Amino acid sequence: MDTHDQTVPTLYLIRHGETDWNARRLLQGRRDIPLNAVGQGQAAVSGTCLNWLLPDVSQVDFIASPLGRTRQTMEIIRQRMGLDPAHYRTDERLVEIHFGEWEGLNWQQIAERQPERFEARQADPLNFMPAGGENYPHVFERVGSLLNALQRDTVLVAHAGVLRSCLALLTDVADVEVPLLEIPQDQVLMIRGGKFAWMRVSTAADGRS
Repeated sequence: MDTHDQTVPTLYLIRHGETDWNARRLLQGRRDIPLNAVGQGQAAVSGTCLNWLLPDVSQVDFIASPLGRTRQTMEIIRQRMGLDPAHYRTDERLVEIHFGEWEGLNWQQIAERQPERFEARQADPLNFMPAGGENYPHVFERVGSLLNALQRDTVLVAHAGVLRSCLALLTDVADVEVPLLEIPQDQVLMIRGGKFAWMRVSTAADGRS
């Protein structure tokens, strides 16, 4: 995919907080799994970080994936920022990559049950499509449509596959690297002018040996 329309406003991207399925390394995709206690704390940390990054939110949009875990994360973030938790919009284009029949399984289970399909995915994780699911080029298309429509700086709360896609579409991260990127759940990904940085809350304890 050709890179990056640098006219896109500054983005503040947040992956939803941890769920029990995340903790068990299960593929969630479109399954609507709620945040666990760790995930709720991670969302609060992201809200604290955004409070520092965005002292004036009057010209900032807030958009979330419609899945429950992303909406929970957004509402905790907005509450931590002193904003109306419900005052944001959702967009279907931000839903997680669809893993089809693999949702609810971990990679070891997939390798044991469908070794040939697992090897095919390992050989080409960018383009491989699970039965009933989608691949990254499909995600690029729908996420790109949303990015092209943004008119001002925006906070997006979404999923690992969506954040990976934004990095491919808006920065120099190569498409083939996208499925391999680790996406943390307690940091804010800031993208501006084709560059990106991960932002996190720093505490006094961070500097202690």
